[in-house]
Amino acid sequence: MIEGQEGVTWAQWRDLATAAEHHGFAGLYSSDHYLPETPGSNRAALDAWGTICALAATTSRIRLGTLVSPATYRHPSVLAKLVVTADHVSGGRIDLGMGTGWFEAEHRAYGFPFPSQRERMDTLEEQVEIIRRSWSDQRFSVTRPHYAIAGLDARPKPVQQPRPRLVIGGYGGPRSVALAARWADEYNSPLPSDAEIRERRAALATAFERAGRDPATVRFSVMTGVLAGADPRELEQGAARVTRFLGQDDADPAECLRRLPDTWIVGTPDRIVERLGELSELGADRVLLEPTVHTDIDMIDLIGREVLPALRPTAT
Repeated sequence: MIEGQEGVTWAQWRDLATAAEHHGFAGLYSSDHYLPETPGSNRAALDAWGTICALAATTSRIRLGTLVSPATYRHPSVLAKLVVTADHVSGGRIDLGMGTGWFEAEHRAYGFPFPSQRERMDTLEEQVEIIRRSWSDQRFSVTRPHYAIAGLDARPKPVQQPRPRLVIGGYGGPRSVALAARWADEYNSPLPSDAEIRERRAALATAFERAGRDPATVRFSVMTGVLAGADPRELEQGAARVTRFLGQDDADPAECLRRLPDTWIVGTPDRIVERLGELSELGADRVLLEPTVHTDIDMIDLIGREVLPALRPTAT
C-alpha cells in the first residue's frame, strides 16, 4: 500500500507495479488524497483512480485499488463508474476501499465540503448502498438525504463476479463494522495493536451475525508500516531514510530505528515472516504493508525474495 500523495510519479508507480508483479505480491493499493500529509513537503499527488486505471492497463496479475477513497470527494455514481472502468481495463482485478475522509486541510484547499464526522458517516452509508446497487443487474431508485437516484441501470456491469471487492476502512466503531457487515467483502483497520486486532475482528463477527451473514465469512485485514533489512545495519539505514522522508529532525540511525511505531512490522526477513504469522493468529486474513519511502524498491525486492516465498504453501 503506497501513500500516493507523497510525490509518487507515474514512472515510480510503474516501478512499484513491476516489482509487485515480479515478486508475487497479491496487490498494489493507493491512498486517495490530493495533498501530502508531510508538512511543508509540497509533494505532488496524482489522482488515485486515474492512476489505478493506468496501472490496470500496464499490469497483468496483481489486484489494484484504493485504501481508502473518501466519501467526500466524489458522487457515488461517479466513483462506481470509475471502479467499473478500471475493472474492465484490468480484466476484473479491482478493489474499492471506502471511508469517511478525515484530512480537513485537504478538503479546505480543494473546496470539498467537510461536515461533521456523523454526517460524513451518513454520506458514506448512502454511497456504499448506491455503489453496490449500481453494480447489480437490477434497475434501482433511492431517495436519501444526500443523494437521489432515479431508475438507474448503470452499464456496463463489472467484469469481476459477483462484483469488485468492497473494503470498508475503519477503527472498529459500531457504525463502520455494521456498514461492512451489510455491504462489504472486507474490513480494513490501519495500524492496530494486537489487542485492537482481536477486538475489531470480534466486533466484526458480531456485526456479521446481526446482519444475517455467516461470521465465518468475515474478512479482516490490517494495514501497517513496514521496514525490512537484511541485517541490523540495513534496518538502521532504512529507518534514517524514513526519518528524512517524513521531514523529521535528523538523528543517529539507531535512534531513528527506535523511534518507529510499535505497530509497524520491522526486522529482517525471518522476523517479518514470524510477525506476519502472529498477525494471522490474531485474526488478520490479509496484511497490507506500507513502505513509507516509496522509492525503496530494494526493500520491496528483499520482501519479495525472502518473505513471500516463506508464506506460500509448499507443494506436496
